[in-house]
Amino acid sequence: MELIKENKMGNEKISSLLFKMSMPAIISMLVQALYNIIDSIFVAKYSSDGLTALTLAFPLQMLSLAFGLGIGVGTSSLISRRLGQHHKDEANIAAKTGISLAVITTIIFMILGTILPLPFLKLFSKRAIVLSYGVAYLSICMICCLGQMLDLVSAKILQGTGNMKIPMISQLAGAITNIILDPILIFGFNMGVVGAAWATVIGQFVAMFISFGSLIFTKQEINFEFSTQSLNKKAFKDIISVGVPTTIMNAISSFATLLLNLILVQYSDIAVVVLGIYFKLQSFVFMPIFGLTQGTMPILGYNYGANQKERFYEAFYLTLKVSTIIMIFGLLLFQFGSGMFIKIFNDNPEYVKMGSFALRIISICFIPAAIGITTSVMFQSLGHGTKSMIMSLMRQAVLLIPLAYIFGKLMGVNAIWFTYPIVEVITAIIFFPIGLKISKKAFENA
Repeated sequence: MELIKENKMGNEKISSLLFKMSMPAIISMLVQALYNIIDSIFVAKYSSDGLTALTLAFPLQMLSLAFGLGIGVGTSSLISRRLGQHHKDEANIAAKTGISLAVITTIIFMILGTILPLPFLKLFSKRAIVLSYGVAYLSICMICCLGQMLDLVSAKILQGTGNMKIPMISQLAGAITNIILDPILIFGFNMGVVGAAWATVIGQFVAMFISFGSLIFTKQEINFEFSTQSLNKKAFKDIISVGVPTTIMNAISSFATLLLNLILVQYSDIAVVVLGIYFKLQSFVFMPIFGLTQGTMPILGYNYGANQKERFYEAFYLTLKVSTIIMIFGLLLFQFGSGMFIKIFNDNPEYVKMGSFALRIISICFIPAAIGITTSVMFQSLGHGTKSMIMSLMRQAVLLIPLAYIFGKLMGVNAIWFTYPIVEVITAIIFFPIGLKISKKAFENA
């Protein structure tokens, strides 16, 4: 019985395995998306300036998330490969190294949280009320990011072993805590934007206590002991080889949003807020894809480590099909419901007009994005994190920002939204065949 459990990623039917592995992550991601929406709605009801502040703070807030994800994905990828090779001791060492890196990164962000928010926000706004809200929110979230960091890495470690339930429970608990606390702190205690920040932080710590606590105090595939070495040089290099590209990918996304805000603010403050609303709404479409790929990556990594080529490709193509179906559904929602979605945040006719147009155009990118996301996960599962990084660099730094600037100058603000579908189509056409070629070569060399 224990043998079947230990090797489920190597012998269970791919379709049922992918469902079991991804469904908990999809559920938790959808709740996370719901939290993102509700959080912004509450802040918008409290103050439109508060929503503007959160929109401007978003890129810097996502930077800590980028580092946590980088460490977590790098650790998870290494653990799944080592378990596939039946090197459990090395998987244990990888887990401890990942947690150590999370703590070190937390200390860095605590320091940055005391000095960076104000100069960062001044890049976009000179209004005192917006700066006040933004600095208060960012400072709290960055200085108190330990919960977020440890939860992210612990959850990814568990996912690397095939345990998807605990990460789901931790994310659900964190998001639900946040949703409950938002109205209580924002309105009940009249804390406003500060209340939203504390609701976020408390939710992250609740999630951390569950995921990290389960890793430490319950029986898992990983044997986590503080008495042994916590930072291993070889594991560090292996984690970094996937983790740094993943961090850069997410940091690039944050940086691209920053630059895009700088471009949009030249035309209209409304355009900046519309972009922020889009990011909140699109999470309902993209979060299930990310949940699906969270379930896919350990399956791919394990079967690559075990040199099971047919199972690897079966899991990859099934993930691609399901991702595409989800994206088609999301595209239809955005095409026919864009105006209604914008009105949830602001029913001002100017916001609704620009926002509904923007959502309809940007959502054209959803289907090619499914190809790009699935290809990126393939790279990561093979240990080729650098390829994912190059893919992200091309998408956002080489194509998105220059095209947005040029389109804006030549045709005005509404033309900027067209850059999203154009960029995703180009990226998918280039990197999908590269991904297939690299995976084929990886198995030939295995």
